[in-house]
Amino acid sequence: MTITRRALLAATAAAGGGLLAACGSNTGRGDGGGGSGPALSQWYHQYGEAGTEQAVKRYAAAYQKAHVTVQWRPGNYDQQTAAALLTDSGPDVFEVNGPTLDQIQGGQVVDLTDLLAGVKDDFNPAVLTPKTHDGKIWGIPQVIDMQMLYYRKSLLKDAGLQPPATLDALVDAAGKLTTKKVKGLFLGNDGGAGVLGGTPLYAAGLQLVTDDGKVGFDDPAAARALGKLHRLYAGKSLLLGAPADWSDPSAFVQGLTAMQWSGLWALPQVQKELGDDFGVLPFPADGPAGRPAVPVGAYAAAVSARSRHKEAAKEYVKWLWVERTDDQEDFALSYGFHIPARLSLAKKAAKLRTGAAADAVRFTTDHGYAQPLLWTPAAQTAYQDALSRIIKDGADPDSQLKTVVRKVSAELDRVKKAS
Repeated sequence: MTITRRALLAATAAAGGGLLAACGSNTGRGDGGGGSGPALSQWYHQYGEAGTEQAVKRYAAAYQKAHVTVQWRPGNYDQQTAAALLTDSGPDVFEVNGPTLDQIQGGQVVDLTDLLAGVKDDFNPAVLTPKTHDGKIWGIPQVIDMQMLYYRKSLLKDAGLQPPATLDALVDAAGKLTTKKVKGLFLGNDGGAGVLGGTPLYAAGLQLVTDDGKVGFDDPAAARALGKLHRLYAGKSLLLGAPADWSDPSAFVQGLTAMQWSGLWALPQVQKELGDDFGVLPFPADGPAGRPAVPVGAYAAAVSARSRHKEAAKEYVKWLWVERTDDQEDFALSYGFHIPARLSLAKKAAKLRTGAAADAVRFTTDHGYAQPLLWTPAAQTAYQDALSRIIKDGADPDSQLKTVVRKVSAELDRVKKAS
């Protein structure tokens, strides 16, 4: 099964070694590319969207200041890249779900701050912030993926309901929309533990990690919000055991659920099947300090510190991901459905200017949050396990979160000492 851009929103894999042999010494530097000058190798993970591979090879072939060879990498791309960055046979330029804190602190990637001189403010801050550490930018965001709530207008109207603007209203609506044939809400076959992550915390006005590097959910509001997710599960208003999971809109378009949490990538299929009979929402706010929340993510272009041509690689990244705005819009919208990382491009792109697509852009700009750079795999695992116990088993949210807060606090202390 090929990887798609949406995979970066589902979970953050721990980068590790072990695939050094898979990377090998075949960098492909001798093939392809259209320019003269130094030979550069560029890696991408294998997208599931037809035409993407041909597009990125076309972009590279148009570059005249270097001979750029694109490698399309199937398999566990994050592990392959992490291993290759420790050798001299890895890429010069590479796509990365990060860079990770370990890669930055380990000196494996090049500082790219100067590439955004004069245009930094045009990059969506929600996805640029996790690429930034110690005031320096380590990756240039390419395109944005985001998640949102789809709802059937006709079903809500028939039930006398307004689109839910609060988490309490969502719980209430899910119950009232549930019938013998239709469930009120689909958050994934596990009840939402896997996909929602920190979204309910942000909706309660909290954070995973504060701006000064501390636990951002050591607050009673966190337990209250997560407890409401269990109410959804226990009330049997959630669709469970659907033929396809949350990232696929088939349960929604087939009428198995009145509302579904999914991604922007699903929008073209939903529009094709349902016409105007749907709307989209951010995850609704919870509590007096709450706010709508929209999880976002972005792969970035980075430069390996082991590259023999670091300055040439930086120049190529600037050309492709800063200067070539037409290619950036093409990459985002011609082979799938994504939002350009540049605010100006997202605003002017014809496919994003009306209807639910325009709503999605607005949600991303106004309510978007990305997983913080300091949120490590160990922190993610501790929180995810607790969230699953709260939702599915009815475990006490307060006691579960106290344990998570201790573990995450210790993890944050560890990574800050390594800085």
